[in-house]
Order: sequence, then structure tokens, then C-alpha cells
Amino acid sequence: MNQFIYFIFGVIVGGVVVFILMRKQGNGLSKGRNLIEVQAEEKEVHKQKIMEVFASREQMTNDDVEELLKVSDATATRYMDELEKEGRVRQVGKTGSHVYYEKRS
Repeated sequence: MNQFIYFIFGVIVGGVVVFILMRKQGNGLSKGRNLIEVQAEEKEVHKQKIMEVFASREQMTNDDVEELLKVSDATATRYMDELEKEGRVRQVGKTGSHVYYEKRS
């Protein structure tokens, strides 16, 4: 009987401790949203850097973007695709190593 009481007491104390710790840390949603906001801001900063380079150059390749921003090929492609959809750049060429981008006037 005493063991059962100790067990119940331990479960209650453990539950209270877990509840207090979870309450202090929050549910994690605000941290997740904050991360998403930071990533979105970083993406906009990167796209702005690309456009700043176009002030001194007439054309850029995907490799130029990778080198400028220190990002992967996929990320560089995504940035250029977004800029193209926004109407800020124009892709010249379809695929391969001969593709480059020009700033739209």
C-alpha cells in the first residue's frame, strides 16, 4: 500500500515539474514563426544583393549567384526564378550552362 502511495505521489510531482518546464519554454510555435520570419528576411536581403550587382553588370549566371551569396545551386536557381516571376530579371536561354539572366528595365 505504501509503495502505491509513493508511486502516485511521484507521478503527481513529475507531472507538475513537466508542466512548469513546458510553461517556461512555451509551446515552440513562437520560435518556429520567428525562424520563418528570419529566413524570409534573409531571402529578401539576398535577392536585393543580386539586384545591386545588376547595377554594375548587365548579366549574371546561376554560378555567379552561388558565389556571391555562398548558397547552393538549387537556392540560387530559386532566387533567380523568384526574381523572374517578380519581373525584375529575364532569363536568356532555356537550360544548361549557356543560361544567364539580365535585369529588366
